[in-house]
Amino acid sequence: MPEPLRRAVHELVSEAVLNCQEVLRYTEPNMAHDWQRMTLYRAGDAADTMDLASMLIAAFCQQDGIDPNTLRSYLQTSQQHSRAAGTRDSDHTQLAGLLGQPAPKGTSGRPALQMAYGRGQRHAEEAQRPEEDPQKLFTEACLHGLRAKICDDVDSLDSCLPPRVAAMARRVAEALEISEPANT
Repeated sequence: MPEPLRRAVHELVSEAVLNCQEVLRYTEPNMAHDWQRMTLYRAGDAADTMDLASMLIAAFCQQDGIDPNTLRSYLQTSQQHSRAAGTRDSDHTQLAGLLGQPAPKGTSGRPALQMAYGRGQRHAEEAQRPEEDPQKLFTEACLHGLRAKICDDVDSLDSCLPPRVAAMARRVAEALEISEPANT
C-alpha cells in the first residue's frame, strides 16, 4: 500500500474509532437525554468514515487493475444497505426479539427474519447477565480512555461511565501519558 494511502486509511480508522467511542458514551444512563440523536449521528459518522476508507482502497485497487468482479467480492457489495433506504423488516424483527415482543406478522416461513428474531432474543438474554466479557470491557475502556486522554478530560470518566469501566479507562488514559525527555 502506498504510504500516502496508508496514512489516509490510518487517519480515517482513527476518526471512525473516536465516533464509535461517542456511540458508547451516549449509551450511558447519565447521557440519556440526548441518546437517540447522538448515537445515530455518531454511528452514521463512523459508518461513513469507514465507507470512505473502503472506497479509497477500492479506487487504488481499481487503478491498479484489479478485476472488477474480484473488487466487488472484496467490497462485499451484496451485504451493502443504505441508511437512506430506512429500516428493513429484519431490523424491526430483530428489535422485537431484543425487546421481548412477539415476532412481527409475516416472520414465520421467512428464514432470514426468523434468524433476525432469534438474534434479537439472544442479545436480550445476554443483556440480563452482567457484562463480563473481558474483551468487550477492555475495548470499551480503551476507547473511553483514549478519548479522555486526547480531549484532556480524564476526570469526566468517573461521571459518565459505570465504575468498573471508568477505572479501566482511567488506567488506559494514564498509560498514555507522554513522558518528558530527561534534561541532560
